[in-house]
Amino acid sequence: MHDFGFWAVVPPLLAIVLAIRTKQVYISLLFGIWLSWVIIANGNIFTGTYHTIMALVNVFKDAGNTKTIMFSALVGGLIILIQKSGGVQGFVVAIDKKLGGLDNQQHTATSKRVQFFAWLTGVIIFVETSISSLTVGTIFRPVFDKMKISREKLAYIADSSSAPTSILIPFNAWGAFIMGLLLTQGFDKSFLVLLKSMKYNFYPVLALLLVLIVIFFNFDIGPMRKAEKRAKEEGKVLSDDAKPMISDALTNVTPIENIQHKAINMILPLATMVLMMPVSLILDGWESATNTFGNSFSFDKLIAALGNGSGSTAVLFAVLSGIFVAMLLYKSQKILKFTEMFDLVLKGISEMMPLALLMLLAFAISHVTKELGTGIYVAGLAKEYLIAGLVPFLIFSIAAFIAFSTGTSWGTFAIMIPIAVQMATTLQVDVYLCIAAVLSGGVFGDHSSPISDTTIISSMASASDHVDHVKTQLPYAMLAGGIAALLFLFFGFI
Repeated sequence: MHDFGFWAVVPPLLAIVLAIRTKQVYISLLFGIWLSWVIIANGNIFTGTYHTIMALVNVFKDAGNTKTIMFSALVGGLIILIQKSGGVQGFVVAIDKKLGGLDNQQHTATSKRVQFFAWLTGVIIFVETSISSLTVGTIFRPVFDKMKISREKLAYIADSSSAPTSILIPFNAWGAFIMGLLLTQGFDKSFLVLLKSMKYNFYPVLALLLVLIVIFFNFDIGPMRKAEKRAKEEGKVLSDDAKPMISDALTNVTPIENIQHKAINMILPLATMVLMMPVSLILDGWESATNTFGNSFSFDKLIAALGNGSGSTAVLFAVLSGIFVAMLLYKSQKILKFTEMFDLVLKGISEMMPLALLMLLAFAISHVTKELGTGIYVAGLAKEYLIAGLVPFLIFSIAAFIAFSTGTSWGTFAIMIPIAVQMATTLQVDVYLCIAAVLSGGVFGDHSSPISDTTIISSMASASDHVDHVKTQLPYAMLAGGIAALLFLFFGFI
């Protein structure tokens, strides 16, 4: 691979800064992709432009990318069906009765309970981050709106309860991927190694606890304080110049007239989608698990199948299952005809095209950063500061920077785990502490990055302006990340 030196980090960082400063996410990402390919082409603008176009086309060569983009588009079909059936209104009424009136905006305890239930829902759905964020955003958006809680707050809760939980409860594709990386480093008992590193996995724990502090102690800081003040005093859940990730065509759908609004019309399709996630993972990974454990059934085989299943395949089949159940449910109630529901699904898909485009650009810039060698270049800088006590802190910081720049925690894990293990062995530093530093740094950077798929989906599910979500979440991520960095520094020396 060609060594581009400092230029390897310029395009992704420039794209992120431009996106935050100008709020033109699509243009900023496209510029970052184009500049990357121009650098790879040694400054040849024409060659770089050609490779930029082909890179966007080649995103669809990866089946995982295509499935994820399809999932993002199909979500629009499910959302519009649920709203048209009166499921959202039925759910809001049910919550209203349960909590004793959502219209009482001064009822602080009710507001805190609603936010806590949103956080708890994200924690419970630890199997896949996209499903977690989507479920929290979709279910609680109408409730948060009625209680005048900002969309930025909902996006923060949805985002902060997804990836941090998935990394701490490794019975999912995240755990399988990390265990696979540990196996390549010679750890035969990779699951045990992963569990031993969890006691040092500071950032995810801090991120989850910080959400609870925000909820129960009204710890609104920076841009989030302004967003919450706007929502409470002016009744605006979005800023005046906000550009929500979902259009009004999906958030303001009028239910069918003269039908009973039932919460089940929302809960059952979404519950189907959530439950089908682990089922799809197991089915997809069953053949691989059978090759290892044989035809007989065992708990170890079940866990292996869960870990070997494709996350992108699972989310696609999960959302398709949710749509299928929704159609059967609404047809049985004679709310909609099948032809009407297919038309609505197509309309929902069309409304999600901006999100699909954003996912396309995010995947493309993630790929080109690999071509530039961004992660390898940044990791290589650590060799200049190889003091044993600093190693965990440096590993955390570098992993965070790589994940922030590339928008992928998984790619960061793949780059940094081999480096972390080698550094720990060479300098006789606690290897579990170093592995945890990679995991914490990867999640921190991914959590903070505007080009991360989980950040994008959280904005989409909450119908929040994407840049506003990034701005309001960043101070909390930096606070938890700063504390985590100090802990890695402290434990590195003791």
